Amino acid sequence: MITITHLTSAHQRYDTRIFIKMCSSLAEHGYDVSLVAADGLGNEVKNGVNIVDVGVKSGGRLSRMTKTVNKVFKKAVELDVDIYHLHDPELLPIGLKLKKLGKKVIFDSHEDVPKQMLGKPYLNAPLRRLIGAVFGMYESYACVKLDAIIAATPYIRDKFLKINLNTVDINNFPLLEELANTSEWEKKQNEVAYVGGISKIRGIEEIIQALGYTNEIRLNLAGKFSEASVEVNVKNYAAWSKVNELGFLNRGQINTVLAKSKAGLVTLHPVINYIDALPVKMFEYMAAGIPVIASNFPLWREIIEGNECGLCVDPLNPKAIGEAIQYLIDNPAQAERMGGNGRKAVEGKFNWPVEEEKLLDLYKGLKK
Repeated sequence: MITITHLTSAHQRYDTRIFIKMCSSLAEHGYDVSLVAADGLGNEVKNGVNIVDVGVKSGGRLSRMTKTVNKVFKKAVELDVDIYHLHDPELLPIGLKLKKLGKKVIFDSHEDVPKQMLGKPYLNAPLRRLIGAVFGMYESYACVKLDAIIAATPYIRDKFLKINLNTVDINNFPLLEELANTSEWEKKQNEVAYVGGISKIRGIEEIIQALGYTNEIRLNLAGKFSEASVEVNVKNYAAWSKVNELGFLNRGQINTVLAKSKAGLVTLHPVINYIDALPVKMFEYMAAGIPVIASNFPLWREIIEGNECGLCVDPLNPKAIGEAIQYLIDNPAQAERMGGNGRKAVEGKFNWPVEEEKLLDLYKGLKK
C-alpha cells in the first residue's frame, strides 16, 4: 500500500481543502494517509486519516516559519512514507530535504505567494516587491526539483507549468453531499447573505453602504471581523440597522442561512491576489441555488455571466452593489432562474468529485 503524509505548519487540522477533501478522498480510495499538523490538539484517527500533532504553534510568523517547520520536518522523517504533500510555502525547504532522502514530494500552492506579497498592508511597497521577487526565485528553484505541483486555481497552474510540467489545478469546489437543500423561492425572506471572513478588502464597507440604496432588504452577515477598526467603523453606518449579525457559523447553520436568502455577495476588492482567485463562497452560493453578486473581475464574469447565475458589479461602488441587490429582490423569477443555473453548474462541473479525479490521477502517476 502506498503511504502518504500531508504536511502543514499553518492550517488547522480539519481544513476543508487539506483534510475534508484531499486526505479523506485519498484514504477512501485505499491509500494509507497521515496528516501532520501543528495545533496542540493531540493525535487522532478520523475519516481513515492518521492525524499527527507536533504541538501548538507559538510566537509569531517567524517562529512558525522556523521552529514549527522544523518540528514538522522531524515528524515527516520519522513517519518515513512514500509521498509527501506540502501545503504551505514555508515547507518548500523541507521538501528539498525530503527529495534528498529519496522521497516523492508534491507542493500544493493554495495561493500565488509572490503576487500575494504585493498586497500585504503591513509591509511597505519596496519591501513587498523585494520579498515577493526573492521568494518567486526560490519558489522556481525549489519547484522544478519536485515530483508534482498542485495549484488551487487555473491561473496558478499556468504559472507553475512554466516551472514544472507535472502541474495540475485542483480547485476548491464544493462537496456534492454538502449541497444545501434549496427552499421554495416564495418562502425565502427579502434577505441577502455574506458568508466568510469579514475585512476591508473583502468589501464589507461597500456592502453595508450598499444597503442604504435598497428598500426593506436585510443582510445576513455570517463570519468574524478580522480588523477591529473596520468593525467599529461599519457599525456606525446608518445602514448597519439592516444587518443580521450572525457571527461564525458551522456548515449546517450556513446552509440554513443560505436557504432563506435570495442572493449571495462576494464583492472582494480588486487587489492583486483576488483578481485571479476562485473564492469558495462563490460556489457555495451557487450550490445553494441563489444568484451571486460578484466583483466584475474577468475570470469571475466568465463564471457568473457565462453560466447566467448572477450579476457582476464594481466592488468599490456601493450604489452598483445596492442596485444589483434590489434588482434581484424585485425580479424573483429572474433571481430564481439564475439560482437554478448556478446549482446546475455546480452539479455538473464545479464540484469536488470532478477535482477528486484529478487528484487521484496525479497520485496514480506518482506510483509508477
